[in-house]
Amino acid sequence: MKLFLVLLLSTIAFNTLSIEVVIHNLSSLSNNGQKTVSTWVNQSVEKTKNTLGPLQQSILPIYLKPQYFAFEPVPWATVKRNNPDGLELHIDRYASLKAFTKDWTLFHELAHLYLPLLPYSGFWLSEGFASYMQNVIMRDNGIITQPQFVQRLNAGFDRARLQTKTKNQPLDKLSADMWRQRAQQRVYWTGAAFFVEADLALQKQGKTVSHVIKAYQVCCRASRSDAKTLIKNLDKLSKSSVFSNLYVKYNSRTDFPTITKSQLNQL
Repeated sequence: MKLFLVLLLSTIAFNTLSIEVVIHNLSSLSNNGQKTVSTWVNQSVEKTKNTLGPLQQSILPIYLKPQYFAFEPVPWATVKRNNPDGLELHIDRYASLKAFTKDWTLFHELAHLYLPLLPYSGFWLSEGFASYMQNVIMRDNGIITQPQFVQRLNAGFDRARLQTKTKNQPLDKLSADMWRQRAQQRVYWTGAAFFVEADLALQKQGKTVSHVIKAYQVCCRASRSDAKTLIKNLDKLSKSSVFSNLYVKYNSRTDFPTITKSQLNQL
């Protein structure tokens, strides 16, 4: 009976928590542009919530930087760590709702908000999580198909394998210096491989990374954290040693793991 009540309360907490999206500089767009961007942002927040659960903040500020000449819907974006955390989006002011929806950038940045800001040496975890989850969210919500999901991850892994040939320092060291060395491909996609391996291992227990992250929002997201504390919490929530075992293997690794398309199709 006690366990039932705990599960019931957890379900209520997940389902009732809502977030107010506040879009700054929206008035710089035309009336049609305002409607398009508002719809896109709010739909993206909802789709991300479908996969990862509600964000543990009552307000989500979005700072728009519209551009007149852009070659893609969202040429650049970043997280603005504050109280509350928000996003800065550089957008093509003329992009259609369809074009915005198919773009991965907002899903990537929203995923970042589900983990705390980690030290530079742990950026491979945060960037890997966002790179993996942008594709999981898009797949889960029907924006891309399962074959496209596999293709996108495999393409990222191929880029990382290639860059690992010349950027082969221990991952935590390279992560702290990735901007100077322009080593984003190896750092981002090796981190994504970490979460792929975690998902494959959790599947054997009937769990997923997404489910663990939902629980993490409720118990621990509000606290400051380093990489080791994050990993410890994820192990505790998954009632496993999946994350710590992988962390030991990945944090100082100098190679790229072997992950096949067959394994990606199991996700």
